[in-house]
Amino acid sequence: MSKRALILLADGFEEIEAIAVIDILRRAEIKVAITSLDFKLVASARKMMIKTDYLIETLPDYEFDMLVLPGGSEGVKNLEESEGAKSLIRRFEAEGKYVAAICAAPLILEHMGFLKGKKATSYPGIAAELKSCEYQANSTVVVDGKLITSQGPATAIEFALTLVEVLKSKEARTAIETAIIYKG
Repeated sequence: MSKRALILLADGFEEIEAIAVIDILRRAEIKVAITSLDFKLVASARKMMIKTDYLIETLPDYEFDMLVLPGGSEGVKNLEESEGAKSLIRRFEAEGKYVAAICAAPLILEHMGFLKGKKATSYPGIAAELKSCEYQANSTVVVDGKLITSQGPATAIEFALTLVEVLKSKEARTAIETAIIYKG
């Protein structure tokens, strides 16, 4: 059965963190659905417009294996203010599915209580706000059970490759690394 990932975007999302993940997951033949809060066109932090597949309230009844939350301070703020986004995060957490957050997005999980006692990383500028986790300052990507976190734009490819490995296999990750000439 093919794996499915749900990418949740809000206005102000960080482009590299979203696009790199979408691209690499699709290269690995993971089905990716891009979802937004209010409109099918979402503006990134630098005003790049992305057309999403679904609005959060019209998501099809697929079984998704992973929820991915890109960063970007405005995008994270918009996600955190959305009851629909928080409900979706709670559902993935309750169902024991993967939740992956990069850059400032781990703040949402911190505020919702999902980082308590977990190992995690984030954009270094918000590290002091992640008080309930065992913060991993020197790790670009951290996997703790079904929680995957990463630091920011420059770690987006490593983050995406880790998602491929978690959802598929080490071999699938290696194949993508070779195809994109990854030297990380």
